[in-house]
Formats: sequence, structure tokens, C-alpha cells
Amino acid sequence: MREIKPILQMNKICKTFPGVRALFNVDLTLYPGEIHALMGENGAGKSTLIKVLTGIESIDSGEVYLNGEKIKAKSTKEAQSLGISTVYQEVNLCPNLSVAENIFIGREIIKNGVIDWKEINKKAKITLEKINIKIDVTRTLDSYSVAVQQMVAIARAIDISAKVLILDGPTSSLDNDEVEELFNTMNKLKSQGMAIVFVTHFMDQVYRVSDRITVLRNGELEGRYPVSDLPKVQLVGKMIGKEFDELADIHGNKQVELKKDEINVFLEAIGISNKGVIEKFDFNVDKGEVVGLAGLLGSGRTEIVRLLYGVDRNDTGNINIKGRTVNMKNPITAIKNGLSFCSENRKTEGIVDSLTVRENIILALQAKKGIMNTISRKQQEEIADKYIKLLNIKTSGSEQLIKNLSGGNQQKVLLARWLITEPELLILDEPTRGIDVGAKAEIQKLIVELAAKGMSVIFISSELEEMVRCCDRVNVLRDREIIGQLIGIDINEHNIMKTIAGGQE
Repeated sequence: MREIKPILQMNKICKTFPGVRALFNVDLTLYPGEIHALMGENGAGKSTLIKVLTGIESIDSGEVYLNGEKIKAKSTKEAQSLGISTVYQEVNLCPNLSVAENIFIGREIIKNGVIDWKEINKKAKITLEKINIKIDVTRTLDSYSVAVQQMVAIARAIDISAKVLILDGPTSSLDNDEVEELFNTMNKLKSQGMAIVFVTHFMDQVYRVSDRITVLRNGELEGRYPVSDLPKVQLVGKMIGKEFDELADIHGNKQVELKKDEINVFLEAIGISNKGVIEKFDFNVDKGEVVGLAGLLGSGRTEIVRLLYGVDRNDTGNINIKGRTVNMKNPITAIKNGLSFCSENRKTEGIVDSLTVRENIILALQAKKGIMNTISRKQQEEIADKYIKLLNIKTSGSEQLIKNLSGGNQQKVLLARWLITEPELLILDEPTRGIDVGAKAEIQKLIVELAAKGMSVIFISSELEEMVRCCDRVNVLRDREIIGQLIGIDINEHNIMKTIAGGQE
């Protein structure tokens, strides 16, 4: 039997950015007619590996071979000419142009010096039919669903180059039926000999459609595995750096019982969902309780709290605050009902880097009071100084620009911003990401202290140790669904990982 040769080989790829080693000696081997999942937590190096392959970033060292020939793409256009195309989560096409125009943009068919639209429409239709998509190609792209737009992007990619197709987070905005459509297309392309790199955070989808898995962790190759040889729980362990066996004897020390008294419930979500973003779920948090949301990146943790806080709108269900149904139409409504939210995107959704520490601290309180009830400069200074001292924020003073603080101290400023609003429920999304050990310990201690004083806390962290240390209850998510709950002494790293993996040992 003739041995199948790899279509793509990446050997010992290294890439460093200023102060950051993004990739170190990473290998990737891809065969024709396979769907190959690329897995890893945030910061593992997946995006960087794709960027160096497709010419967006240069390679510091290492070699790339396509059909046995050494290549070095210096741009996406050059990569496409070699036969490598990428379709990203956010469709990078022109929504106001027709489907046909999008497929052939930059490659228009010219006849007698003018664009031959009839021929373009004809070929666009044929191109889409190759992947079982039959639509009116003369309609604008934005008249179709996100799923169809994804298919158009794929059709364009394979029409340009038909050797290697990279799908980076293609299912993130799709509902279950649309995911099925995409998988049918992927399997059809696979049967035609196409090699597909599938980048996703959805484990169940990986096991549905993939043949092999390459796992990256902290910029290095953790390993390559046939899907059939790697149980889900082992995949979780390899992604986060904890082997299953290492966790078997870990036990929590909590003695918390789930409260039965409905009077204690501060927030209750019943049948909440957002189509294509998060499946229908029930959720509650009691007064003085720390409830964790655990799961891999992309599991739906952030999506849940964005719905609870009114950043995104729910399609179904109700949110009750202290037994009263609230139309959580925006964050202002949430703030007025006693909620506060520290986003994981500290740089883009948290700090305003052009403002001082003082100005950043009082933003939420001013929003709560309303624009007509301005806080005097003296009051601002008193509030800022109080919380700088309370949270041990290392700064030269309240007038220092926040951008000049360390990540940990920026995080403390954000905590101060919300604490001065005197919230009844504090939502913390990855509050310790990217900060030093000392600052992490201080924030964890603060969470426990706030709960002891009666504040409710929803806590999201990718670090399982933090979840075990801080939480009274943990809701576990996988693939946009809450799939289990751990309480009290059952909260340990082993059980969290086991639940994420669907109970598989």
C-alpha cells in the first residue's frame, strides 16, 4: 500500500515578539483528506502559528514544506498563490457587495475590456454548488445569515487555492443547525482530498469532525494525537498543563451546603439564551455567595455574564433580581439594580488609558448617579485616595495616568471603580489574568472577604486552583452549555476537569 505523504510540514517553528516567546520548536504535520484540529488555551500559540504559515508574520527560525517543497510565504496573497487559505471567525468580506462579487473580488473576469458580470455570476454559482450551497449569488452578502456568509468565504478560499484550508473559529457565531451545515461542507471537502486545519475551543465539535489533534501549550508543542486515542479528559489536561492522574487525590476543604431558602437568592436567571451564542440555561447566585463559571476558553462563560449584565440581550427567559423580573436592557440598568462587572478585556473594556487613576476610579459611580449629578473634584480625590489605600494600589498618586501602572494595579483600579458603587453583585471575569502572584493573592483574598460581608460574586477564572480556593459553587460549561454543578467539598480540580470532559475518565 502506497504511503500517504504529508501535504504540509512545519518543523521547529520559532517566533518571538518583544518580551514574549510566542512559539518555540513547534511542529505541525498535515495530510491530504484530513481534518486536523489545532487546540490550546488562550496564549498557547495557535494564532501565531497560523500567522507565520500564511505570511502575516515572519518566522524567526524553522522550516515549512508544502508537497515536499520548502516555502516561505511573505504575505497572505503569496500564501494563497501557494495553495493555503484562511477563513476567520469574523468573515472578512464586503457585506454590501453581492455574493458573486465577494467570491471574485480582485479576480474579476474581464471581457472586451469590461467586467463580465454574467460569467462571474455563473462561475460563483458553480463554485458554491461544489460545496452544496445553492443561493442567489446576485443578492448582497449581508442579506444572508452568518452561516451562509461563512460558506461564501470558504467558497472564495477554495476557489483561490485548493490545497490547505484553515478554519479559525468558524463555528463561534453559528447555531447547532448551522454548525451541521458547516461540518457537511468540511466533510465534503475532506472527501475531495482537501487538508483542513480546524481551530476551535469547542471540544465536542473536535471529536465530531476531526481525525487528529495537535495540542499547543505556552507556545510549545505538547503533542499530536489521533482523536480516537485521546479521551476528552486527557485533552483538557494537556491543554491546561494538568494530567488527570495528578489530580486524582486532590480534595477541596469546603463545607458549604447549597442554600434552600429562596429569600437568600439575589439573582436568578430562568431559561436565558442567545441564539448562536449561548444555549438556554438557568442560573442563580445567593447573597454572600461566590459562584464560579468554569470551562475552557470559548465554552460560554463570558457570554453568560454579558447577558446577565445587559451587555448583550437575551432571546428567551427572564432575569430576576431579589424576586422581581428586570428587563436587563443595558449595563446602566444592571448598575441601577446593584450589579457591577469587571471585564476580562482590561485594556479594551476596562481602563481608559488616557485618564488618571482618579478619573478611572469614579467612572462607574458617575454613571450610576447620572450626568446631572456631578461628583466634585474634592469628593473624587477623597474616594480615589481611600481606595488606593484600601486595595494597596501601587501608584505615585491619584493623578498618575493609569496606563503607567502595572497590570495588577490596573486591575485593582477597576475593582475600586466598581466597589465604590456599593454593588450587591460583583461579576469578575478573569480578574487575575496577566498579573503577578502577589496581586493575585490579594484579589483572591478580597473576593472571599467581600462575600463574607454579604456581597454576591460571580467568578470566572481559567486557573482551576483559584476556582477551588474562592468558590462556594461552580457551574461547569462546555460548548456553550452549563453541563454540571459542583458544590462544597466536591469542588476540586479533578472534578472540574472530569465534568468539562463530559464525565469521561
